[in-house]
Amino acid sequence: MGRNQNAPELQDAADSTPRIARIRLDTVPPIELLGSRDIYLKQIDAEFEAHISARGNEILVQGEDDEVAEVHAVVEHLVELISAGTPLSRQRVRYAIEMIRDRRAPELSRLVDRSEPLRPTAGTRTVVPKTVTQQAYVEAIRSHDVSLGIGPAGTGKTYLAVACAVEALTRGEVERIILTRPAVEAGESLGYLPGDLRDKVDPYLRPLYDALGDMMQTDRVNRLMENGTIEVVPLAYMRGRTLNRCFIILDEGQNATRLQIKMFLTRLGNRAKAVLTGDVTQVDLDDRSKSGLVHARKILSDIPGIAVVEFGEADVVRHALVRKILGAYDRDGQGENAELSGLTEFDV
Repeated sequence: MGRNQNAPELQDAADSTPRIARIRLDTVPPIELLGSRDIYLKQIDAEFEAHISARGNEILVQGEDDEVAEVHAVVEHLVELISAGTPLSRQRVRYAIEMIRDRRAPELSRLVDRSEPLRPTAGTRTVVPKTVTQQAYVEAIRSHDVSLGIGPAGTGKTYLAVACAVEALTRGEVERIILTRPAVEAGESLGYLPGDLRDKVDPYLRPLYDALGDMMQTDRVNRLMENGTIEVVPLAYMRGRTLNRCFIILDEGQNATRLQIKMFLTRLGNRAKAVLTGDVTQVDLDDRSKSGLVHARKILSDIPGIAVVEFGEADVVRHALVRKILGAYDRDGQGENAELSGLTEFDV
């Protein structure tokens, strides 16, 4: 990570054994870094063998040289985030620790020197990517006409894609947003649900509605859906259409077949943008080897104008236990989709 004028200073205390280092905090209010009741300081201290404490505008670190260096790198990045106007959270602190331990400190600069944050509405609210991969994903969507976001649950694939779509609509870059999912359910059948087609489909498409509702007021979402500006439909209803000036999102793409993915991508018209999201370890097709998302990644990744971004466990921004649960299943290697594990490796 490059040094800058906001970086905290690291000083050795005189004649200290084991090493005691002081990290001076002269560029940000200590309370913003330490957190209420030192919650972030305690979080960092719990993750390292070194003893970490605060005194005034200094953080004292007592431990081995490599631990002291890692703690300093974590603090340096968090100070840079605060200086850039990004408030801390337990998830951001955890992510910084993981990245530093994985020797990926230089990549963290992307979260500080990021492009303009997402602005889904004309108001002041912004959506800020929380991980390096999330930032790369947003940049890919903005700069490519077709983007694939592949990774486990809780990494923000759908949420960020919807945020990009609403932003594009607000800026007048597109005229409509179309959200779709393949009609394949995890162990359930839409045919057995009560009601008409919309009654059957709405619960299945609920994650897309939830993401929209988080970006805009409910009454505005309803108005835009009533006048056709926003459309939420099953993938089968996309056949035969040509979509101009649209932002189209295919969610749960791992459950679309090769022919369905081909059909979806060939709907693109003038000034249209498409994002495909999915998790290739959660395929619900009867023949899981026929997942269109896996196939699309294989044959489309080298085409100019198409971006492929893959998320990992470190990008999970839901409850911290979600990341641990995913890791446990990956280590076990005996899930229903274990045979696809060899197809999920891709470097961002």
